[in-house]
Amino acid sequence: MNILRAGCILLIFSFISCKTKYATKEFKYSDAPAVPNYENLESWAAHPSKIDSVIDVFYTTEKENLKADVFYIYPTLLTDNKNDSWNSNIKDPNQNNVVRNIAIRYQASAWANAGRIYSPLYRQVHYRSFYEPYTSNGGKKAGEIAYDDIKRAFIFYLEKFNQGRPIIIAGHSQGAYHCKTLLKEFFDGKELQNQLVAAYIPGTRVDINEFNTIHALKDPVDIKGYLSWNTFRINKKPKKGKHPAHFSWKKNQFVTNPINWDESRSGSIEEHKGLLFYDQKIYPNSVDIVIYDGLLWSSVPKGINGSLLLKLIKNYHFGDVNLFWKDISENAKKRVESFYNLAKN
Repeated sequence: MNILRAGCILLIFSFISCKTKYATKEFKYSDAPAVPNYENLESWAAHPSKIDSVIDVFYTTEKENLKADVFYIYPTLLTDNKNDSWNSNIKDPNQNNVVRNIAIRYQASAWANAGRIYSPLYRQVHYRSFYEPYTSNGGKKAGEIAYDDIKRAFIFYLEKFNQGRPIIIAGHSQGAYHCKTLLKEFFDGKELQNQLVAAYIPGTRVDINEFNTIHALKDPVDIKGYLSWNTFRINKKPKKGKHPAHFSWKKNQFVTNPINWDESRSGSIEEHKGLLFYDQKIYPNSVDIVIYDGLLWSSVPKGINGSLLLKLIKNYHFGDVNLFWKDISENAKKRVESFYNLAKN
């Protein structure tokens, strides 16, 4: 099995398996891995200055000619139930290989046509941290360590690299959760919101009153707001207690349509721009969607080798980005263009 297929399968089962028993230990700050130094390029999973074929092959415009930046935070990839660590070690080459070959290759790449990708390696929390009793017995404290890395990386990015350029905030799952905190601290009702193109934060709950001034984007070229959705196979719903509290879905949250990017509550297969599969091929006209009860329902993707497996899976959380990879790619580029067009007027 090649690394791409193995990575795809790992990505799927990282999010759908909810084991009840995990190796664990008492949380101690002294046990936390070393603090990342973001002056060092090795502390970045993706960075415009890195010679990085994983992301560079997706840039269709020379990086220096891109007019925006993308700050991307990857999802939970520390999932081994035998690993009792509370936080990942950014100096672990095996873990970093997973980040590069799954998150950067299959998710961050969706924004490569819109801006230069900055993605810090961070001491993310272990998957068990999102479930009790682990959440209360170390998970919350581990989460503070994870977000502290994101915050320091973002401050470093602003001070050293941004130079007033428009910013796309993007993340998934745990990454999207950290994005919400970042948005509240740095953008919501603050001057930096004037540089916000959009925040793509699928895979986490976003309450209607989550932000004070950052609104849900309901038009394909609207800016300075957020977009979020949580994907399940059509007619399937999450079971109570099977999902982390802050990833829970509520009926009254606004769900973005990642095909039409407007207030329509469905998207046809003919309108679907394309999913990115483990073979690195884009498959257009593969899914149709319906938005129902706070969820994004997707049909089983057509035309790919994994269709049989996907018929058995109810929760498509793993595919929140991949299923709409080309749709995101084209939309993000349009929003950057919209940002500059509005700035001229």
